Amino acid sequence: MHTRNHLEISEEPLKKWCQRWKVRELALFGSATNDTFSDDSDVDLLVEFQTGAQVTLFTLSRMQREMSALLARSVDLVPKQGLKPRIRDEVLASAQVIYAA
Repeated sequence: MHTRNHLEISEEPLKKWCQRWKVRELALFGSATNDTFSDDSDVDLLVEFQTGAQVTLFTLSRMQREMSALLARSVDLVPKQGLKPRIRDEVLASAQVIYAA
């Protein structure tokens, strides 16, 4: 188990989750990467999928529930290609990769 900023993340379950869902890259962003993170904070995760991954809203919802259980806290899962232009640069600049295939 490794600590990434304020989170303890078990690497093997994280790796299995990413492989199962065909995740190319998973990164923390938002309060989990800075001093505003608290016990009540959710975890913002930026996800980029492998080429050919079939991702629907149902898939994202299930992935989010599973990751929330894995981290034992609420998770917001944001697809990288779905970032809004007005926040894209800020999110990408602060993102900290926790998994890369």
